Amino acid sequence: MQRKDEFRIFYNHTIHPELLRMERLRRRLLALLTVSVLLLFGIFILDFYIGIPVVTFFTLLPAGAYITYLLYRVQKFRQTFKPNVINLILDFIDDSLNFGTLKYDSKKFIPKSTFRKSRLFLTAAHQYKGEDHISGKIGEMDFEMCELNVRELSPVRNRLNYVFKGVFLHSTLPYSLRGSILIWPREFRQYLTKTVRAFTYTGGTAVEEEGVLTPSFERIFMTYASRGANIKGLLSQDMQAAIVEYKEKNSKEIYLSVINKDIYIGITEPKDILEPYIFSSNVSFELVREFYADIQMLVNIVQDIDQHH
Repeated sequence: MQRKDEFRIFYNHTIHPELLRMERLRRRLLALLTVSVLLLFGIFILDFYIGIPVVTFFTLLPAGAYITYLLYRVQKFRQTFKPNVINLILDFIDDSLNFGTLKYDSKKFIPKSTFRKSRLFLTAAHQYKGEDHISGKIGEMDFEMCELNVRELSPVRNRLNYVFKGVFLHSTLPYSLRGSILIWPREFRQYLTKTVRAFTYTGGTAVEEEGVLTPSFERIFMTYASRGANIKGLLSQDMQAAIVEYKEKNSKEIYLSVINKDIYIGITEPKDILEPYIFSSNVSFELVREFYADIQMLVNIVQDIDQHH
């Protein structure tokens, strides 16, 4: 709770002023778009009434160039807004003693090969898109995360089916936990049949030992482990409760796998995170808080696993 309060103060003093600055840019851009639309509409009406092809042709050339310029201005605003806000959020996070300097690259993303090694999704990932790569250290552990949108070709219809859309993290522990442990949302069991079957085929079994997982966690998640995997204490009871609360409060699904030294975590997000609006205000604490909360939940899980082993 203390960290949440600190983030609210940080938002008020640092992020909110930047959002106001970007809001002034958005309003100027919107005014330019409005005037431009009216002006271009007037030119097209005039050309229509004049009806001289040569005049129309030479009018359309600069009009087309100007429309291209307007689209460039809109795209530049979108590309500037998100990195500015994310870098401020990262400044707040890496002020913590547990973090090294965090790096952000809007174009980079976690490779498909790493995503598939998580074993959380048995998929060819025919469409694999990513952006907003964040990397750094949690204590002595290297980690990276990014936004991913993963889809696969339907075996029965000529379309792409949903696999995963949200924030995905990969971290490497300085030691091995032995074996593999996979945790999936129980609600999505019917969509994960092939994935679960592939894991059980290699010797994985459902964790049914009493006292290992809390009843509320077992109700929402299904947990499988390979033979000899150290499932006891993988997640503290406090962390299990925090994950359950986060899932129920935010209506987001959480996926988790630990394979020897590697930790993979995914949090679903149906919206495009921190994508700015053009026709409405972006000055919103909730808009920023949601992205911060996703990042904080991901790193909290990694820290909890590390601390209990």
